[in-house]
Amino acid sequence: MKRRVRGFGLVEIMLALALGLVMSHALMQIFISSKNTYLSQSSAAGLQEDARFVLSKVVQEVRLAGMAGCLATVRDASAGGQFSTVARTPVEWDAQQQSLTLMTAGVGQGGSWHNWEIHTDCLSSATAWTRGRAPRLAEGEMMLPIHKQVYRFNPGRSELALNGQPLISNVRAFSVLFGVAEGVGKPGIARYTDQPDPTLIRSVRLTLTLFDPADRTQEQTFNVVAAIRNRLE
Repeated sequence: MKRRVRGFGLVEIMLALALGLVMSHALMQIFISSKNTYLSQSSAAGLQEDARFVLSKVVQEVRLAGMAGCLATVRDASAGGQFSTVARTPVEWDAQQQSLTLMTAGVGQGGSWHNWEIHTDCLSSATAWTRGRAPRLAEGEMMLPIHKQVYRFNPGRSELALNGQPLISNVRAFSVLFGVAEGVGKPGIARYTDQPDPTLIRSVRLTLTLFDPADRTQEQTFNVVAAIRNRLE
């Protein structure tokens, strides 16, 4: 006597296909969610790294703003007296142009690009020369490179430029505030303003907002405060 062999019915097949589709859809959603999370985290990390690079560079230069070597008085032998003109305002923020101008010392940068050179013996003489016009160092003298850095935010291009060259893209906003003291002889910060008296500046607060052009993560705003090491007088 032969045993009857039974297969799957149409209803069973349809049910199996439906369950398979549901499971495939669930697995696909998990994959998509994991991928989106990875892209979002990678984008956020990229914004943080860009902000860290830019802000750390500006902070270093802010801390060196106004530094003119070992002596308080520097003789200006630069072309057209440009050194003295810039030295009067080594840190300046133009709110309308959205530009930050810094006059900083290039300590540790050797023969890198700079605008001026200060030749000093750190005892009795210090002279500022235009780069390329300075004489050879005299015996006992050292050279301190000084450069002028201009950071400008271009809202139309969403970029922050340094001396006319793009530095970082995808910038939503860039702003600067100065922490000022109540008086010339007081070290503490009484308030923040964008139009300070240079003699009262004690710190600089930088704010940078970056965005992801692919919209994979939210905008991120970064704030950092740099103390002024050289009194701006």
